[in-house]
Amino acid sequence: MTFEPLYSISGLFVGALVGITGVGGGSLMTPLLVLLFGVHPATAVGTDLLYAAITKTAGTAVHGVHGRVNWKIVGSLAAGSVPAALLMLWLLAGVDRKSIGVTNTITSALGWLLVMTAIMLIFRGPILQLARRAIGERTPPRATTILALTVILGFCLGVLVTLTSVGAGALGVTILLVLYPRLDVREIVGSDIVHAVPLTLIGGTGYWLIGEIDWAMLFALLIGSIPGIILGSLLAPRLHERIIRIVLAVTLGVVAWKLLAG
Repeated sequence: MTFEPLYSISGLFVGALVGITGVGGGSLMTPLLVLLFGVHPATAVGTDLLYAAITKTAGTAVHGVHGRVNWKIVGSLAAGSVPAALLMLWLLAGVDRKSIGVTNTITSALGWLLVMTAIMLIFRGPILQLARRAIGERTPPRATTILALTVILGFCLGVLVTLTSVGAGALGVTILLVLYPRLDVREIVGSDIVHAVPLTLIGGTGYWLIGEIDWAMLFALLIGSIPGIILGSLLAPRLHERIIRIVLAVTLGVVAWKLLAG
């Protein structure tokens, strides 16, 4: 195991942005590892999943203490995401992950998810307004329908997060805000973070079992990211979050283009 300081510097940078914007680290860390350091996509995804499980555990504790978790939503999401994650890990275990086909599949999925994340960062407000207006013009869905849609959302997130380590942040929160318009945003975000912990832990453990975790890289990332998240959280109140989100969205767009263009 060789310690690489550049991983820690990257972790510090990503952690700070996560602390400022609240955007999941997978949207930043995985493409950074692939493009800047030349890490194989499967190894980058697996390592980032364990990295996310560890860093999000602290966020879970904070939201749990403040009562910002809706356990019904967490359970409904997990009912879909856990089987989906196990299914994806089973599929990945049975293929040659170093093959061009698998590499291109992970890279393309990651690129398109970054495009969607960038769109959500800039246009979440208008998208929510349009969705709620469309729903408002119809009969409100029954509780059982909302529950079923939440489980389906969990299944989709399980597939996406296990394949790319991206999806549970900006995309998941936006859809939950449409499904549960009367809930406080902090409760939605808290529930999403709590749900992401077992999902990323299962995914990361699965990648470990199939041999796709770089432990030295994980350790170096954590050394930088933990103080980075603390720093970002302290800086957030002093910065114009809207501008930061736009800059981040543009950055994600450029990264997505690089991934998709090859």
